[in-house]
Amino acid sequence: MKLNFIDNQLVGSRSGAVLPMIDPASGEQFDEIQRSNAQDVDDAVRSARACFEGPWGVLSAVERGRLLIALSRKVADHANELSAIEQRDCGKPTKQARADVAALARYFEFYAGSCDKFHGETIPYLNGYSVFTWRVPHGVTGHIVPWNYPMQIFGRCVAGALAAGNCCVVKPSEDGCLSLIRVAELAAECGFPPGAINIVTGFGHEVGDALVRHPGIDHISFTGSPAVGIIIQQLAAERHCPVTLELGGKSPQIVFNDADIDAAVPVIVAGIVQNAGQTCSAGSRVLIEQSIYDKVLSRLGEAFNALRVGPPSMDLDVGPLIRQSQQQRVRSFLADAQRDGIPVVAQGQLTREALDTGFYHAPVLLADVPVNHRIAQEEVFGPILSAMPFRDEEHAIELANATKFGLVAGVWTRDGSRQFRMANRVKSGQIFINNYGAGGGVELPFGGFKSSGFGREKGFEALLGFTTLKTVAVRHG
Repeated sequence: MKLNFIDNQLVGSRSGAVLPMIDPASGEQFDEIQRSNAQDVDDAVRSARACFEGPWGVLSAVERGRLLIALSRKVADHANELSAIEQRDCGKPTKQARADVAALARYFEFYAGSCDKFHGETIPYLNGYSVFTWRVPHGVTGHIVPWNYPMQIFGRCVAGALAAGNCCVVKPSEDGCLSLIRVAELAAECGFPPGAINIVTGFGHEVGDALVRHPGIDHISFTGSPAVGIIIQQLAAERHCPVTLELGGKSPQIVFNDADIDAAVPVIVAGIVQNAGQTCSAGSRVLIEQSIYDKVLSRLGEAFNALRVGPPSMDLDVGPLIRQSQQQRVRSFLADAQRDGIPVVAQGQLTREALDTGFYHAPVLLADVPVNHRIAQEEVFGPILSAMPFRDEEHAIELANATKFGLVAGVWTRDGSRQFRMANRVKSGQIFINNYGAGGGVELPFGGFKSSGFGREKGFEALLGFTTLKTVAVRHG
């Protein structure tokens, strides 16, 4: 049984209740976590507040940075342990789990280096005045972390918040949280003071709700669905609490007739099957210029037919989805598409080792998907790629912007002028030209337009969100 991590101690929930942890590869229970409640959240917030006003608050920026780099190294030293935990908990193939550990270590490394390099400014003003600004931490930040990338998203929000001088209370998903409890233990071993990092597990409508409502939380970062994002905004607005929201996407990969098809095809496939398609920035739509539509579709079909799906330990192209309800959700999207006559071009194959009780779904490539169809508009969060042709550049922009989302986009063209036109007109928080994802890009600000949310995490830009600005004007005659 796994316990909460509060005040540098593993503690049971005050509720005394637990939740089962289900192995996505087999559908069987393998552990239990705490079903926490508002009292547990209050305990964690009080611990974080005491730490912020005490040992963490008096640390210099250099000292904070040294603790963050120590945790980065500790994570790297425990890479095998952490990747094994993530595999079992979330169903990730070995290479994906190891990549997630590497990304977590890199986040703490990056933000460790930023601690003493995040400066205010001086402002020219009236004679006899000196005016300057300070970036000051909010205090106690709340972080609601989803199940698809627990370690990566913990790293991108918690490392930045700590670097800025905040203390953190983290509510991970009940479907993917075990690695974060272990990381918090490692932080304590590195010398993080009690209360700097707190982990409280449980349901969103219980723990997440209590965290967002708590008057001791000074900032909230949330990654999840637009529907829940609206609720969080409303609750936070009642006490004027700032929020950073990353709410998913329906990201297009746009392929023009001058693109390097050999380079584009494997990246487009990886962009939708990584983590079984359970990625906010998944390239779930591929828009292909009409003159090369059949050619690119054929190449993509060959690649999809070669994909193999199986248990995480086999380290294949695709592992299981996180839970049965997610498997059913993906199936419902595909059933709607088939009912409406959308053709299946190709699909991957499940291995014999992929148990019927596991939550597997083969990657599927669909062709000629209508722009207004549900599968072209809503986030599936599974390995389903929707292909659609476009006539010209103007039509491509129209299709790319034809959803409520705007998180990531990929553009494949050798035309330099077109590259900049597309980057300017596609409404998306990140635009990748002749690549997609840039290898994770810890340094690259990440966030969305429209229903994909607002605010930015990753890079130095995140530190702006995890701090507030104080202006000091000194009159000296």
